[in-house]
Amino acid sequence: MSVEPTSTGRHAVGSPLRLSPEVDEALTAGAPVVALESTLLAHGLPRPDNRAAADDVEAAVRAGGAVPATVAVLDGVPHVGLTAEQVDRVCRDPDLAKLGVRDLPVAAALGLSGATTVSSTALLAAAAGIGVFATGGLGGVHRQSAETFDESADLTALSRTSLAVVCAGVKSILDVPATLERMESLSVTVVGYRTRTFPGFYVADSGSPVEWSVDSPEQAAAVLAARRELAPGAVVVANPLPADEQLDPALHDRVIADALAAAEAAGVRGKAVTPFVLDHLHRASEGATLAVNVRLVLRNAELAGRIAAALAGQAR
Repeated sequence: MSVEPTSTGRHAVGSPLRLSPEVDEALTAGAPVVALESTLLAHGLPRPDNRAAADDVEAAVRAGGAVPATVAVLDGVPHVGLTAEQVDRVCRDPDLAKLGVRDLPVAAALGLSGATTVSSTALLAAAAGIGVFATGGLGGVHRQSAETFDESADLTALSRTSLAVVCAGVKSILDVPATLERMESLSVTVVGYRTRTFPGFYVADSGSPVEWSVDSPEQAAAVLAARRELAPGAVVVANPLPADEQLDPALHDRVIADALAAAEAAGVRGKAVTPFVLDHLHRASEGATLAVNVRLVLRNAELAGRIAAALAGQAR
């Protein structure tokens, strides 16, 4: 998707992709930029905590040496980089839609607004020329998927999108081994950041190993550069929380089981499961999961900034 400048940033020819002036300037100069999803703000964190977290995550990207580019669709127009007023809008609207890749054409055609998931953020970031994306946890294969066929579109999108995604593994409510198997089938590259154990989002160890690890932002950037030379597809950089910052593992196992049981009893299905379960976890853990969630996103954002800076340096 090609881009050309406008008075308010950049937009794609044949598509209303709009880049903020700061993101436009950074990309034009070859400076590091990190994409950020907006579903975390609209659906993953409670109000008003989400608005403070939005500023903190962007600040973490800057601390890592890059320009943040929060992504959302507003009135049918995909935005890569938001103003403070646009972030306010994303954070305060309780009816904001949750948009994956499949939903983008509907929102664009009907002039609707929505927060972007991992899949749609990755697509729009890559279209804008951004090589690094930070999030909390990926979607993946849901438990009982053999009966429900419930699998996140994140995985297929990442198999087709050439960028690095810094995350704390996949969300704890998922079937982690099955998700890793699916990523292998889709040829998504997975590396642990200073670990050979795949992180479990709220906890440092999911119980599943990873075959490869990198020890620095420069190594992560080099893996992405090599991947781009070989074939389309993402590099997942799995960044675990330190053990002293994770959720207590016993508490984690208990509240996850309770949350999944509550979702089943309430008949919650599809993309409604994640926000339902996250809200249940927040309440059942008396806010402990929220604090951990914010910590891991901030760590991922800073590391993503460092990887983007290394990538930009290697390109010069």
